[in-house]
Amino acid sequence: MRLTEVAQTWLAERLEEGDIAIDATLGNGFDALFLANQVGETGYVYGFDVQQDAITSSLERLKDTTCTHQYFLAGHETMKEYIPTHHHGKIKAIMFNLGWLPNSDKSVVTKAETTLIALKQSLELLAPNGRLTVMVYPGHEGGDDEAKQVIQWLHQQQNVFIQTSEVTNKPQAPILIHVEKHL
Repeated sequence: MRLTEVAQTWLAERLEEGDIAIDATLGNGFDALFLANQVGETGYVYGFDVQQDAITSSLERLKDTTCTHQYFLAGHETMKEYIPTHHHGKIKAIMFNLGWLPNSDKSVVTKAETTLIALKQSLELLAPNGRLTVMVYPGHEGGDDEAKQVIQWLHQQQNVFIQTSEVTNKPQAPILIHVEKHL
């Protein structure tokens, strides 16, 4: 099973029709599509990315879904500014897939300093028992540092459960971090 499937399976345990979710790094829209299918017709999915191609690709991928979705051409570190205050503390799932947009400019990558801000905001936005997944990619330039900082920061947080999953027989493989917010 791929780590992306592990992340989806873990989040699916918590998501229901009508829930609110965030794709913090839209990319090509695969995580947003998964979230949309989980929250259904009465649910809501917010998405963030700094590249217009990611927004366009995600809108195309979700054109046949029934949930309400809203995407922002903005960095994930600004999510708290865009999520309406009546949804703060009610988000059931947030997905991060760090690194770069596949088949695009590889110089546009997530950075530890903005990712840490986004993670702090995510923990504030999550509902009690809400879940967060972070896929980090230590194999690209800057990815090692981002992965280390994200893992270190998360381990310092209180009132969360943290678990990692990784492929141990593949050098520089991605690492999936599962986070569940306690009451």
